Amino acid sequence: MRPASSFKGLTIAAADGDIGSVKDLYFDDGSWTVRYLVVDTGAWLPGRQVLISPMSVNQPVTLDRVFVDLTREQVKDSPPVESDLPVNRQNELELSRHYRYPYYWEGPLRWGAVDFAGAVPVPVMPAPDPVGEEMAARLRSQADPSLRSVRDVTGYTIEATDGDIGHVEDFLVDEPAWAIRYMVVDTRNWLPGRKVLVSPEWVQSVTWPDSRVHVDLRRDHIEAAPEFDPTATFEREHETRLFEHHGRRKYWESERR
Repeated sequence: MRPASSFKGLTIAAADGDIGSVKDLYFDDGSWTVRYLVVDTGAWLPGRQVLISPMSVNQPVTLDRVFVDLTREQVKDSPPVESDLPVNRQNELELSRHYRYPYYWEGPLRWGAVDFAGAVPVPVMPAPDPVGEEMAARLRSQADPSLRSVRDVTGYTIEATDGDIGHVEDFLVDEPAWAIRYMVVDTRNWLPGRKVLVSPEWVQSVTWPDSRVHVDLRRDHIEAAPEFDPTATFEREHETRLFEHHGRRKYWESERR
C-alpha cells in the first residue's frame, strides 16, 4: 500500500531519460482504479502535461521515481490530451493506440480482457460485486469514462448512515493492481485526532456536486474500528481486523490474480 499523496512530485523516468514529475492521479469511480498519472513535463516540454497509464510502469515505485517502459520520443509524440477532466473515451482510444495499451474497459478484469503475464499492473478477477457489475455495465454501454482526480476528491466529506464522520485526507493505493483500496478518513471534526480507513467497497454513493461520499456504516461502528497510523507499516493483519470488525468480505479472498 502506498499513500496517493506520496506520488505527487515523483520523477517519471523513461528508458532514455526523465520526462517530468507526477502532478495528480486519475481514477475511475466504478472500480476505484488509478488509470493515469498526470505528468508535468516541466522544462523538457514546456507548457505541456501528459497522461501516462500504470500499464507503462515496469518496476516497483521507489521513494523518488516511477520507472516507465517508454521513451522520451514516444511521450513527445503522444496525442494531445487535455490534462483537466473530463477525459473522453476518444482521447483514451488515441492514447491506447499510440502506446499500444490494451483497452482496460474491455473485459471483466480490472485491466481489461488480457492477462498481463509478469507485467505491472497485475489484472484482478473480481467476484460478482458492485465493482464487477460496474465494469460489465460500462463495457455494455461503451459509456465515456468517469475519471476523478485524487487531488480534487481529497477533502470530500464522509457521511455515515447516521451523519458526517470526517473528510477524505488521502487514499491508499495497492501498487501492483493500482487499485484504491482505502480512503484515509480524518475524523477530527467528530473524533479528535483519529484516522480510520474506509474501503470503496463500502461506499453507497458519491454526490460529486456536493463533494460528499456516503458509506454504508454507522458512526459508532467506525468509532470502534481499528485506528490507522500513517507512520506505521500497514500490514495484512490490520486489514483483517478492519474487515472482520465491519463484518465485510475480504477483497484478497474474493479477487483472483
